[in-house]
Amino acid sequence: MKRFSILILLFAITPLLFAQKESGDVRRGNSAYNKEKYVDAEVDYRKGLEKNSKSFSGSFNLGNALYRQEKYTEAAEQFQIAVSLAGTDKARIAEAYHNMGNSLLQTGDFAKSIEAYKQALRNNPKDNDTRYNLVYAQHMLKEQQNQNQNQQQEQQQQQQEQQDKNNQEKQEEQQQQKQEQQSTMSKERAEEILKALEQDERETQKKVKEAQAQQAKRHRVDKDW
Repeated sequence: MKRFSILILLFAITPLLFAQKESGDVRRGNSAYNKEKYVDAEVDYRKGLEKNSKSFSGSFNLGNALYRQEKYTEAAEQFQIAVSLAGTDKARIAEAYHNMGNSLLQTGDFAKSIEAYKQALRNNPKDNDTRYNLVYAQHMLKEQQNQNQNQQQEQQQQQQEQQDKNNQEKQEEQQQQKQEQQSTMSKERAEEILKALEQDERETQKKVKEAQAQQAKRHRVDKDW
C-alpha cells in the first residue's frame, strides 16, 4: 500500500501547474494542501468552485483533499465531476479516472475501481502506475469473490447442519409420540382384556351357581320321593 500512496500523490501535484489560471481561493487551497492542511484546502476549493464551477483544477484538487481526509466516496464523486470538466484533454481524463479508481479501491468497490483504471488506461495507455493499480484491484476483487464464496458455502453448510438437526429432533419427537401412543394403546388393550376376563369370571360363577342350584333341586326331589 506504500506504492499506492505514492501514486495518489503524483497525480495530486499535476493540477497545481495551472494554479495561475485559477481563483485566489483555489491557489490558497493548493497552498493549504501542500502544507497537509486538507480540511482548510477543502474549504478553499469549495469557495473557488462556487465562483467557477467549471474549474477542472478546483474539482480535481477538491477530490484529492477529500481523499486525504479518507472521505473516499465523496472523493470518487468529485473525480467523476473532474472527468466531465476535462474536455478532450486525455491526460487530465486519465488522471481523474486514476484517482477515482484509487478512491473506489479504498471503499472496497473493486469492480468499479477496475473500470475506472481501465478508463484511465484508455486515455493514457502508457501509464504503468495505473496498470499496476489495475492488477492490484483485480487481485483484490478475486480475493473478495473467493471470500464471499467461502462465506456462502459456510452459510449453506450451517443451514444444512441446522436442517439436519431439526429433522433429527423431529424424528425423535415423532418416535417418542409413537411410543407414547403405543403405550397408551397397550394400556387400553390391557384394560379391555381385564374387563373381558372379569366378565368371563362372572359368567362362569353364574353358571356354577346355576348348576349348583339344579343339583340341589334334584336332591330335594329325590328325598321327597
